[in-house]
Amino acid sequence: MMKQFTRYGIILLIFLLPALNLKSQNFNGGILAGVAGTQVAGDGYYGFHKAGIFAGGFVNLQVSEHSSFQMELEFFQKGSRENPDSANNYNQYLFRVNYIELPVLYQYTFNKRFKVEAGPSLGFLVGYYEERFEEEIKGGNRPANVTFQLNAGLYVYLSTHFTVNIRTNNSMLNIRSDNATGDILRIFPGN
Repeated sequence: MMKQFTRYGIILLIFLLPALNLKSQNFNGGILAGVAGTQVAGDGYYGFHKAGIFAGGFVNLQVSEHSSFQMELEFFQKGSRENPDSANNYNQYLFRVNYIELPVLYQYTFNKRFKVEAGPSLGFLVGYYEERFEEEIKGGNRPANVTFQLNAGLYVYLSTHFTVNIRTNNSMLNIRSDNATGDILRIFPGN
């Protein structure tokens, strides 16, 4: 028992000693808000026709000149939509699903204008709404309470206070039992 404790203690010290030499840490934070073009793959309604809002905050840790880690907490509205017209026999459908998401991202800054990011996120269901032909669909195929996504994105800095972020958010777990994975494209004013 004592040997095992000593072994783990030595391993812990090996990882903690470099941290003691850190002179400072550069944390930044801010708010995120914008509109996302979303779709739910597998529902038969193709394209990013459902606009959803998202809003939240982030904390960013700069670990080197080019590398940083960012954690976000945000409300995210996803879904799909089919607007009635003659091309679709006036079919109307709306699926809106709301999640609280927690992305953890690695970011690499190329220069003052461009940065890329990638990392996983978890989503927690807070509500949903579904209608066909303007009548609410109740029961049926409820969305997943927890989702797991992979994110990849590009930041373009237009000025010191305005950033455009284009990010894809691809579910690794289906949000509904009869749907495939989905994508999200979003553009928002940044940090």
